[in-house]
Amino acid sequence: MRGTRYDVVLDKPTSIRLGRIRQSRTAPEQAVAQALRRLDLTYRRRNHGLPGSPDFANRRAAWAAFVHGCYWHRHSGCIKATTPTRNRDFWLAKFDDNRRRDRKAVRVLRKLGFSVVVVWECECADPARLERRLAKLGERRK
Repeated sequence: MRGTRYDVVLDKPTSIRLGRIRQSRTAPEQAVAQALRRLDLTYRRRNHGLPGSPDFANRRAAWAAFVHGCYWHRHSGCIKATTPTRNRDFWLAKFDDNRRRDRKAVRVLRKLGFSVVVVWECECADPARLERRLAKLGERRK
């Protein structure tokens, strides 16, 4: 992120810790993939050709699903959506940009005629609830 407002020098331990955070095939994404398979919904992962690069999408059926980490995407009211005390202004700006980008991606996809579901990390702990949410994507097929 060079040349952006995010130019903050991180100490070595913080840099190492942040570098270990997975960006794809996370446990919540795996839970969503399992639920989609159980619902017999076909999908492609990491759809870079669609606005916001949804984690899962089916262009023919016109649906997309984003799997958001509660921390990084600021799940309102969730215990995991904490704010670091160090470099607080940096993190608040970063989280605000993430949320703004997320809202824009959903808005653009809906304008294109897609059904969009945002699944939060904390929702993946309950497979039955997760399947109920994702089943809405398959309703367009019928």
